Amino acid sequence: MKLIAGLGNPGSRYQFSRHNIGFLVLDRLADQHRIGIGQRGFGAFFGKGNISGHPALLVKPQGYMNLSGGPVKKFFDYLRIAIVDVIVVHDDLDLPFGTIRLKAGGGHGGHKGLISIIDHLVDADFNRVRLGIGKPDRREMVESHVLSPFSADEMDLLPEVLTKSAEILTEMLSSGIQAAMCKYHGKTINNFEEV
Repeated sequence: MKLIAGLGNPGSRYQFSRHNIGFLVLDRLADQHRIGIGQRGFGAFFGKGNISGHPALLVKPQGYMNLSGGPVKKFFDYLRIAIVDVIVVHDDLDLPFGTIRLKAGGGHGGHKGLISIIDHLVDADFNRVRLGIGKPDRREMVESHVLSPFSADEMDLLPEVLTKSAEILTEMLSSGIQAAMCKYHGKTINNFEEV
């Protein structure tokens, strides 16, 4: 069983904010594999299904970003899985919009959702799908940047970013993270980089 957690903030106000790209990717993945994410439990919306023949639990924590770790930990304990069976899908300020990178383990880079998950799991060796959202010109504008809606140009590219991210996640489940890295590393499409 794989636990795939997409990070974001609850509520319609934040639905298409940059910080919610993890939620959006999880929704696209769920649509592609006909997995409903309507069940509620452990402080999250979740759904269980199969992705390329592999059982997966898709989780969208419904606390705010800095509280993401609580629900992820509860599902992790419930499933009794290894840390390497956890995949976290999240936004990344250090990558240009549209860039997709895979990472096995690592630090939190100041991301409040990752900080919360690492604190609760007491382990940072889970896999990540990092989705670039770019960064503002001035550091003091970071919070408003991540909570603001995508620009018109970004919205034009967003469907393709979401579809490609879901495709990469599917490859991760069917072949593993290293194979997914090898398959997608360095390719470009419509001016954004994959993995």
